[in-house]
Amino acid sequence: MAREIVLDTETTGFEPTQGHRLVEIACLEIDDFVPTGRSFHTYIDPCRDMPPDAERVHGLSAAFLKGKPRFEHPDVVEAFLEFCGDAPLIAHNAAFDRNFINHELGVVNRHPLHEARWVDTLALARVRFPGMHNSLDALCKRFKISLSEREKHGALVDAKLLAAVYLELKGGRERRLELTTAAMATAVQAAARSEYGARPRPLAPRSTDEERQIHASFIRTVVKSEELWKKSCSTFGGAVSEAD
Repeated sequence: MAREIVLDTETTGFEPTQGHRLVEIACLEIDDFVPTGRSFHTYIDPCRDMPPDAERVHGLSAAFLKGKPRFEHPDVVEAFLEFCGDAPLIAHNAAFDRNFINHELGVVNRHPLHEARWVDTLALARVRFPGMHNSLDALCKRFKISLSEREKHGALVDAKLLAAVYLELKGGRERRLELTTAAMATAVQAAARSEYGARPRPLAPRSTDEERQIHASFIRTVVKSEELWKKSCSTFGGAVSEAD
């Protein structure tokens, strides 16, 4: 099983070197392309104002974020790094998230998350759908993933959507079909190899002694050939037992 972390962030702007900061991080754990239900999510006080353009995107105001833990707080940086462990990190336009996270890690003298760990779903989508619009919204619509929860760009909602998109980009429905087909083939092969034996607990007779005697008398006096009866039974799959 391959453990991976699907990740999304929200920020005050586009460039950390211009003083912009993280304001939200969300991570979801998946194992062999299946969400495990484990997640990490936190809001972060950026200790600065919130540009109106950024607030229109994610809806997070400076007033809302004031008093939330700063990035350097153990509930943020330590918990985030512990949750991620050494797993690959899945993000849409991964360079953006990576730049902000590594900038914040640098501020608190922590090692960066190296580029080799990151999987960019935007790059995967461009290979799968060259020349097409490959935003997260566009991919959700293409894969028929519901956007009903996404009123604004929230890191937790976007991480959930991205996990579903990532599954599809890695062959989600086809993968499930392959697994189902393989399972069915295995079951058919097992059935073909099986042989029917005697019942471990024989069924109780459905006819009475009197009914069986009447039947035997009928065969002797009317049909006048037990061999004919046995031949007919053989034609239809064998002699009729008492249980039948």
